[in-house]
Amino acid sequence: MHAYPIRLHDNGTWATARDIPEFNTAGNGDTETIANAVDGLITALSFYQDRSQKMPVASEPQAGEVLIHIPTLEAAKIALWNEMVGQGINKASLARRLGVSATSAGRLASILYSSRIEVVENALLALGKRLLVVTEAA
Repeated sequence: MHAYPIRLHDNGTWATARDIPEFNTAGNGDTETIANAVDGLITALSFYQDRSQKMPVASEPQAGEVLIHIPTLEAAKIALWNEMVGQGINKASLARRLGVSATSAGRLASILYSSRIEVVENALLALGKRLLVVTEAA
């Protein structure tokens, strides 16, 4: 669903992402840096929520970049958040639409909190959107 390109630097000891300037991660070589990239990307994406901004859409990879796939739940939360921002829906409005507390709606929208995928799906439906899951070759 969402795969962000990152670029490894200095023999893979650290990485950056064109699409998300706030992102950086490090490790003891390519394997560890790539393994750390998912958490780093999710944390960097949460900064957009802190600023009430849409999260960047992943661009096509350029030569030398590595694609990092965002897990399905977090990808669904990116879609939910971007739809909320696009429609001008805040967490309190989402809470009213879903009949839940503002705290629950905030956690549901947050990329840093775990949620059940069907709850995120229902939130997207409340915003007039449908969540689709697509499979492709690994």
